[in-house]
Parts: sequence; C-alpha cells; structure tokens
Amino acid sequence: MRLLINATIHTMDERHPSVSGLLIDRGQIVRAGDGECLREQFGGSGEVEDLAGLTVLPGLTDAHVHLQHYALSLQKVDCETPTLAECLRRVAERASITPGGEWVLGHGWQQNDWPDCEGGIGGFPAAAMLDAIVPGHPVYLTAKSLHAGWANSAALRAAGLSQNTPDPADGALQRDAAGKPTGILLEGAMGLVSKAVPAESEASIRDAIRSAQRKLWAFGLTGVHDFDRRACFIALQELHLAGELGLRIVKNVPVEDLEYAAGLGLRGGFGDEMLWIGGVKAFADGALGPHTAAMLSPYVDDPGNRGMLLLDREQIFDHGRRWPASR
Repeated sequence: MRLLINATIHTMDERHPSVSGLLIDRGQIVRAGDGECLREQFGGSGEVEDLAGLTVLPGLTDAHVHLQHYALSLQKVDCETPTLAECLRRVAERASITPGGEWVLGHGWQQNDWPDCEGGIGGFPAAAMLDAIVPGHPVYLTAKSLHAGWANSAALRAAGLSQNTPDPADGALQRDAAGKPTGILLEGAMGLVSKAVPAESEASIRDAIRSAQRKLWAFGLTGVHDFDRRACFIALQELHLAGELGLRIVKNVPVEDLEYAAGLGLRGGFGDEMLWIGGVKAFADGALGPHTAAMLSPYVDDPGNRGMLLLDREQIFDHGRRWPASR
C-alpha cells in the first residue's frame, strides 16, 4: 500500500471536498480522509509519502483527442505561430536539414491568428508562399482544427492534383479565379494529399504514442477519448498487451467502418478498464477555423460561404440506429 499525507487533495465529493490523506492499494484508492488518522491506522502497512502541502487533483479526461495525429505532430514542424512569417521560417529551417525530395510535414496553423496572412484567398495562405522558401521538397501542413491542409506545388504534383481534379463529395479544393488549386484543401479533400505522404509504420506510431503519453500526463490527463483510425487502434492494443498503456482510452469507431464493426457484433463498452470501444465518429459539418462549419448565415468575412453540411439528420439517425451502446 501507499499512503499520501500532508496534501490538499480535491475529492470532487461535495460532502468532503478536500482531505489531507489518500490511501492507495494495488492502483486503487481505498480511503480518503485526514492524513494523520490514516497514518495511525495504516502507516505501518506500506510506503508513506509526505507531499509537503502539494495539491492533488483527480486525473482529467480529454473528451476529444486524435492520439495518433497528436503523437506524430510532436515530430513535425510546429505551425502554431503568432505570424505567418514565423511559420514559414520554421518550415524553411526544417527543410534545410531534410534530404532533398523528402516530405516536410507540419501541424497547427490557424490563419485567423495571422495578421500578416495576405496574398491568398479568403484569408488563407497559398502554395506559392511555401514554393518560395522550399522549392526542393513536398510540403504538407495540417491546420490546428484538422479540417484543412496547406500544400505546396510539389506536394500537389506528388498527389496528382491539377486544375482538372474534381472536388470529393465530402470536401473541396480551394481554387483561384482560373480554377487552379491554391494549395488549401478543405475537409475530405485533405485525403487527396495525405494519401501521397509516405505512411508511418505500425512500430513508429506505437513508439510515438508511447512517448506522447508523458506529455499528456504532464497536462494532468489520465484518460482520453480517441478519434483516430485503425492504425492507432492497433498501436493502442499493442501497448496495452505489453503493459505500456498508461492512459485510459475510449476508442471511437470511424463511421466508414461502422458496417464492419456492427457486422461483427461489437457494441459500445466492449473492452476493459484501460481500452474500450465507445461511440461512432462522423462529421456532420466542418470547423469554424477553416470556415467549413455549416452556418445558417454566411460568414461575415466570406459572404458567399455557409460552410459544408456533410451529413443530414436522416443519415445521422441511421448511423446511431446501427450502433447499440451497453456502457
């Protein structure tokens, strides 16, 4: 057993909101109360740790995480910058140490935060801005929302995209007045470029998630609801089997796999206390950042745009009907 004493421990119990002691046995909290009383009762039964007045909070659960994307983004260019110029500087810096022809990947940009973002369409950056600083590499940068991507011309060519490429049913290529792609890909159109990026191996995804856990713990997270896809689920299962999964994971089923999951008889709640199946992930519309969230009125700074409605109520109801939950 392990006894924590001399702490400010927030219990989330209205009757006893704060205590000074916590008794833990085999990973389970078995008593919470006055630290000195607990030490008198159980102090000789195991380790006693004096926290010297530190605060102890319940572990937090993030209700919407893309765990694979997050873990891999820690290895990419950090594009969450206050200016476009700083983002471009970081991309150029990474390109300078990347072998010629290899992809330069980044994540986190948000054009609404860039006062110097001029020259593109609708306040977005453009492929030409990346072309000017990185002519020898395909560059692909995903937005903070994960609802938009920004590619340079080399990346568009690698993906086989041109003026004649039609928009997918669930997304759009932003185009200039002549119909030429600008380098901004919205919603499902992101997949047109991402499929051209060399895929990460199962081992690299597993290793990235294992490493990323430490950063999430530092934020106070002990559980997450994950919305990434098959490769992430495989990595999580492997980490769990190896005893290396240190987060409680609710794994949600991508709507495109709903037919297979329901056909197997899977239900929400299947699994154990560390990794279990949750709900179904589907996009009804986009996100506010890239102006793809479906709105009743046009965006103030984009009068012809009401966003993208990707599912109607009948489709959503049908998906829900096929996914019984038991937990």
